[in-house]
Amino acid sequence: MHLYVHIPFCHHICPYCGFYKHQPGKLANREFVEAILLEAKARTDSAGNRIETVFFGGGTPSLLSPTHLELLCVGLKKSLPLSEVTEWTLEANPATFDLEKAELMRSLGVDRISLGVQSFQPETLKTLGRDHSRDDAIEAYETLREAGFENVSIDLMFSIPGQTRELWSADLEQAIELCPDHISAYNLTYEEDTEFLARHESGDLDTDEDRDADLFADAISRLEAAGFVHYEISNYARPGFESLHNQAYWTGEDYLGLGPSAVSTLQGTRSTSIADTAAYVKAAKAGFDTRTEIEILSAEDLRIERIALQLRTREGVPVALLPRGEESQSNPVDTLIQQGLICLEGDRVVLTQKGKALADPISAALV
Repeated sequence: MHLYVHIPFCHHICPYCGFYKHQPGKLANREFVEAILLEAKARTDSAGNRIETVFFGGGTPSLLSPTHLELLCVGLKKSLPLSEVTEWTLEANPATFDLEKAELMRSLGVDRISLGVQSFQPETLKTLGRDHSRDDAIEAYETLREAGFENVSIDLMFSIPGQTRELWSADLEQAIELCPDHISAYNLTYEEDTEFLARHESGDLDTDEDRDADLFADAISRLEAAGFVHYEISNYARPGFESLHNQAYWTGEDYLGLGPSAVSTLQGTRSTSIADTAAYVKAAKAGFDTRTEIEILSAEDLRIERIALQLRTREGVPVALLPRGEESQSNPVDTLIQQGLICLEGDRVVLTQKGKALADPISAALV
């Protein structure tokens, strides 16, 4: 069992982000934290006997005040079986914490930080609407190391309009120079209900599949040469520092989601908490069910999802999940092998280097 906690607060709303988020206003208060703790208490039975990993995502969890952060972490430990957690990740943005807060996070049990850098280049940061500088990002990384964090991940983005191959190369080199334990490198996508999607639809922001492929290939070659293992399409880790929480998600393990808009998948049932912070707090305080969407996943739903997620990983997809040749008019596996997009490694189908850039259409062909 795994735990995800959604903290929706952001000082500045990035124009590309499709997650539920908003500026703190008067909602980032004790009542918000108490609402999450009430939801946790109400769903204690769903947590089983042991939670293996915890992930605080957002939004910007590092925006929580030290008092509220401590109240949340201590309260969760009282309600949920967190005594044997093997990895506790918190997403943080540069310029949202100092050494004192970083040391507090570490003392509360957080042992992994995912630092939302996105870029070190001023022009790219401006396009992305980020409110930190290159120096802020480097200082934040150094602060985390000084606070005792031995597992730090850096998030980067590529194929941003106006981002040249040289700018992306400079981002990769700066990240490598810092010596993080993990790097996530995400291809920009235009998400629903974002400013970037509206600008893309108006022709202001472009897409370029060749640029996507070139920058993706550059990330693989640069990061692997620096000693990182490319263990999932967007993720690279030094050996032994792969994200345990994300691996559990990709392999279909159960997870409990707390907080506004958080998703849970438990024993084949998927639910989503209220995606409105004020309404979420009100419902939790009143003792109401905070879930607004509940879906029973069929065996076929789960099979298709597992193919899509596991194909993205280094281990690939078990052949047993794929349709048998006699059950379909055509078996795409042989065709994809001939095209050099996948290969067979024992009883699993794995993407080739060429296929990694086409993971989504390949998974669609395999289901």
